[in-house]
Amino acid sequence: MMPKTNTNNKLTVAALTWPIFIEMLFRIMLGNIDTIMLSKYSDNAVAAVGVVNQINNILIMLYWVVSTGTAVLVSQHLGAKNEKKASEVAVTATSSALLYGMVIGALVFLLSNPILRLLNVPEELMDYALTYLRITGGLSVAQAMLATLSAIIRSYGHTRITMYITIGMNALNVIGNSLFIFGLFGVPKLGVTGVAISTIAAQTLGFSVMLIVIMKNPRMKLNFKYLRPLPVQTIKDILKIGIPSAGEGAAYHLSQLTITRIITEMGTVALTTKVYTNNVMMFIMIFGIAVGQGTQIMVGHLVGAGKKEEAYRTCLKSLRVALLIVFCMSILIFVFSKNLLGLFTKDQSIIDLGNKLLLLSIFLEPGRVFNVVIINSLRAAGDVKFPVVMGVFSMWGVAVLLSFVLGLKFSLGLLGVWIALGCDEWCRGLMMLFRWKSRAWENMSLTDTSASYKVQTAQND
Repeated sequence: MMPKTNTNNKLTVAALTWPIFIEMLFRIMLGNIDTIMLSKYSDNAVAAVGVVNQINNILIMLYWVVSTGTAVLVSQHLGAKNEKKASEVAVTATSSALLYGMVIGALVFLLSNPILRLLNVPEELMDYALTYLRITGGLSVAQAMLATLSAIIRSYGHTRITMYITIGMNALNVIGNSLFIFGLFGVPKLGVTGVAISTIAAQTLGFSVMLIVIMKNPRMKLNFKYLRPLPVQTIKDILKIGIPSAGEGAAYHLSQLTITRIITEMGTVALTTKVYTNNVMMFIMIFGIAVGQGTQIMVGHLVGAGKKEEAYRTCLKSLRVALLIVFCMSILIFVFSKNLLGLFTKDQSIIDLGNKLLLLSIFLEPGRVFNVVIINSLRAAGDVKFPVVMGVFSMWGVAVLLSFVLGLKFSLGLLGVWIALGCDEWCRGLMMLFRWKSRAWENMSLTDTSASYKVQTAQND
């Protein structure tokens, strides 16, 4: 039975967070399943899929433009008990995601060869990469629909629904991969082509089930009459939140790529240690993001309902709880760090260096969750520009610059990079806390019903 969505404490950040946490774990698994299962087929296939997945990650970031704006707006309008407006946002976002995804997918399909040539993909990987990109990238409209429909369902408080669907997608993907890679039950062995088909099939089934869930639920049901006349203001509101949020994500990933380039100057051991250490820290990272998204939904509902004092306290309470849990998790992982790193490698130099990084992570990870929770709360309240501007300044002025100075110039190597990353997270986190406590976000809600919307609703009714 689905929980009722309101702002009277029947929904809590904890109730919203744990399904998001599990869903994100399975989403990451969905991205890694292809690589793991292809390793039984061909090393070249694995390398090719790895390159293409970097491109697909960029496409996912582009689709965040619609999904992030949708999540914030639907939450605010539901909090304001304006279900007609929430429905308008949902149907506008779904239609936009469909069109947006189809256009981007068509461009990727047509430009697959030039894109891969630009990335200097080796010739021995080209056929595999081209096949996988044309299928997964060309049909990435499935990713666009997944992101947007998931945002809608979550905003109504039904985070368990998207969790169950994601688990089902993983199961279907494993079954499909097994059939096409190993030729079970007489199915032809299609290798990379089969894996791509399996991935798209799982994604398509996933967003189809989400669409059915939305259409069957009387509160979420998409009413396409809101598309006549075209809701231009709603589209602008979605982009007003979505574009800066996606820009912040793009700036972060670009800064991380730059830092990775710095780490390559330190040698193979440093680069390998970074990968293994990040794998160990992944559970903490995902927990922080899940808390941030759960808090975003709650704050969006409360801001929309005009309960700004309650929204203020909800963010800070979530932050305190998340900080305590992440701090304890970081200590626990450090205590067992050598055992955990030993699951990936037997190289003692990597294990020793990773052990030191996980000690520094006791400082880094609370800073990260500090940052994530408040940025999501600011975004939920409609304050999107400040986090982007301050974020870009800190990512490049602190993380990248200090990584270069401490890591290379002061010869601290990967330890210097970890210190730089921690300083960046805390710098951004403290700036966001100052912004939250300033309450400047209280006047940035997007739920005020405009005159034009009232006229449009009257015409539609």
